[in-house]
Amino acid sequence: MTFSRGTVEEIAAVLAASGLILRGGFGFGDEEAAPAGPSGAPAKSMLLVGQAGAAPWPHFQRWLRQQARDIANPLDTWSREVIGAVAQGCGARAISPSDRPYLPFQQWAMRAERLKPSPLGILMHPQYGLWHAYRGALLFEDEISQSEAHEAIHLCDTCVAKPCLKSCPVDAYSEQGFAYESCLGHVRGPRGGSCRSGGCLDRNACPFGVAYRYPAEVQAFHMASFARAAA
Repeated sequence: MTFSRGTVEEIAAVLAASGLILRGGFGFGDEEAAPAGPSGAPAKSMLLVGQAGAAPWPHFQRWLRQQARDIANPLDTWSREVIGAVAQGCGARAISPSDRPYLPFQQWAMRAERLKPSPLGILMHPQYGLWHAYRGALLFEDEISQSEAHEAIHLCDTCVAKPCLKSCPVDAYSEQGFAYESCLGHVRGPRGGSCRSGGCLDRNACPFGVAYRYPAEVQAFHMASFARAAA
């Protein structure tokens, strides 16, 4: 059986009601170690699910206000619920980037959308810049009929100034990688107020995809999650 384009469009329409979008997909080769599909047999194909900009935020906030208790990782929980419901409706298995053992979501994303990492490690999208995310994936034991992604323009190659490597007060990002402890100490410290309230200064310095930049409250939410998770 091959999943039709109509079915994929129906899945996209259901996800759109929660501010989520399909982020491409691909079929697993016969020689690949594919993750398990809904029955436990190796999956034959996948569709990545994610967001562009902060479109899911009002849907997530509305859901969060309805919860009767505090949730340790609310955005992950909400994403699992939404994508899990879609999976049930289309006979797929839902998986999440936070599943253990970790699955190679970044490699899958690069394969599905032909993207490359920015100096910050976030994949650079030709339209969304750094303001996008992957929230999960749908695994199928059938083939999916879809067009192959074209090689994306890597905007970082066109950027000479690289402001994303010059805006952090503790130089957390460099060609040597991410200075995790320096970043964490600054975010938690007395001089990290602007990062806590408005997000990563290096990420905000990127000139691409600014129309999709997360609002300050969304960035503050993610920064608070980073500080807590690292505790």
